[in-house]
Amino acid sequence: MKVVVIGSGMAALGAAHQLRSEGVAPVLYDKRPFPGGHTASFRHPTGFVFDDGPHISFTKNERLRDLLAESVGGAYETPQCRVNNHWRGHWIKHPAQCNLYGLPEKLIAEVIAEFEALQEAPIPEIRNYADWLVATYGETFSRTFPMEYGLKYHTCAAEEMTTDWLGPRLYKPDLDEVRYGATHPETPEVHYVSHFRYPTRGGFYSYLEPWVDDADLYLDHELVAVDPSDRRLHFANGRETDYDRLISSIPLPALVPMVAGAPADVIEAASRLACTRCMTVNVGVAREDISEHQWTYFYDRDYFFTRLSFPHLFSPETVPPGTSAIQAECYYSDKYRPIDVTPEECIERVVRDLRRCGLVREDDEILMTEVRPIRWANVIFDLDRPAALETVHGFLDDVGIRWAGRYGEWGYLWTDQSFVSGERAAAKVLSGGTS
Repeated sequence: MKVVVIGSGMAALGAAHQLRSEGVAPVLYDKRPFPGGHTASFRHPTGFVFDDGPHISFTKNERLRDLLAESVGGAYETPQCRVNNHWRGHWIKHPAQCNLYGLPEKLIAEVIAEFEALQEAPIPEIRNYADWLVATYGETFSRTFPMEYGLKYHTCAAEEMTTDWLGPRLYKPDLDEVRYGATHPETPEVHYVSHFRYPTRGGFYSYLEPWVDDADLYLDHELVAVDPSDRRLHFANGRETDYDRLISSIPLPALVPMVAGAPADVIEAASRLACTRCMTVNVGVAREDISEHQWTYFYDRDYFFTRLSFPHLFSPETVPPGTSAIQAECYYSDKYRPIDVTPEECIERVVRDLRRCGLVREDDEILMTEVRPIRWANVIFDLDRPAALETVHGFLDDVGIRWAGRYGEWGYLWTDQSFVSGERAAAKVLSGGTS
């Protein structure tokens, strides 16, 4: 049986790993000239290592923990997770709902009063993410913090989003926690990630490297057409190949128009699946004490970036000695916030705001800057998604194309979950199923 896997990221390699464990040797194709998909890492000529967006491993799945540890020969870091927030000049411990200390007294009083009222209020109808936020935290906190951040991160308003992506991502404190965090500068750690693992050398991609080395992988092969009746694939470089089973990890809106015979309503449904674009701006600074936190959320709209991460706090081997690395994420989307800046303007605005918030000083030497655009970043869980996704998945199942990973499941999957998604897709293929 000839199984073809499209992609070479976590989901694709998860599928390949499962297939090989069952005695099937798959063939993988990736359109890019380098492997790793969304979990690729890049070394700048100055010695800084950046991932294609921030990636860490915090799975509690012992099998996966062991598998990833083995893939890097046990050479990984295990930092304690430290996260904070920036709002109107205030540096706030994360999550903000448990750490109101030091914020304006009027704001604190309103947040606590509304949170107290929620304890006795009946549960309202939850029609969207905005309803959930207000029912969970109250109007003032919701509109000051998570709705503002969500607009920057998801690019659409909370009223336009569902709640089926939340999981453990937004912490729900009790009243005592809110009161305590409003009156005490030190609070317990309640982030859903306490510690994480990250390869000591080579960036996050190091986890994938042994699997890539074992794979029958063809790079620079951009898929342009799929004929499910003949079970044949066509690539932009002119190559064609057949398959018995097909697993795809590429984004659904890109995949569906390639499939011969895709009905107009399915193509239209795929076009309604929204995803953010991300302009990642990487900055190297000749000072090692830039931040104590691995990442920081920025709520104010007048700050160009949405989130910062600091790779040197993932592993010191990602930077030259005595330096720090900053990765800024700036989000757009075709559907809600089209890109309106050039790469050069991205760098200029990021450096400006890094100085404005005080992370980078005026006299700091900036050793390198670069922009890496990410075409497919985060799935947007807007109100169009559920029905459109059902239509698309139903069609792909009918024509025997198995989907996997963040962009195949069209979900909010972390890296470890994407690997498992690929394994599941392979298991379905081996059992003769598609859904």
